[in-house]
Amino acid sequence: MPAEKPFWRRKTLKQLTTAEWESLCDGCGKCCLYRLEDEDEGTLEATNVACRLLDCKSGACSNYAKRKEIVPDCIKLTPAVVAKMDWLPATCGYRRVHLGKDLPWWHYLKSGDRDLVHKLGVSVRGKAISELKSGPLEHHIVDWVDHPGPPKPKKQAKKSAKPR
Repeated sequence: MPAEKPFWRRKTLKQLTTAEWESLCDGCGKCCLYRLEDEDEGTLEATNVACRLLDCKSGACSNYAKRKEIVPDCIKLTPAVVAKMDWLPATCGYRRVHLGKDLPWWHYLKSGDRDLVHKLGVSVRGKAISELKSGPLEHHIVDWVDHPGPPKPKKQAKKSAKPR
């Protein structure tokens, strides 16, 4: 009998429990970075400047529970919001589930390693600067935010012992 598909492959975002919803976040911190909009071109440029609540060393929000109170502009992700936010990174679990895609191989729900997103350089850890220290956003435009992440390593063939 085939194994049941994981919840993110058989449920829509609206069908997720609170725990399932929260677990889709890989902790990359990319949604906490500022973007610059060119209204004439209709484009967005990603920066490495993070919301003041993001701990740039850990890549985590320093006050997740009260983030909306402290930073009123913070966008709380919901299924309806995710559907409208085409700027979420291509690796974002919420975006991927919304689009009917699987999670990246390095996502901790697949790999079992919560730190893999950081070890592989997919997160903002060590790359972001706080808005409190950054200066003009125009000086911080980066191209790594939408990088798809590393390919899955290929399994190495097992060496077999040759009889002598």
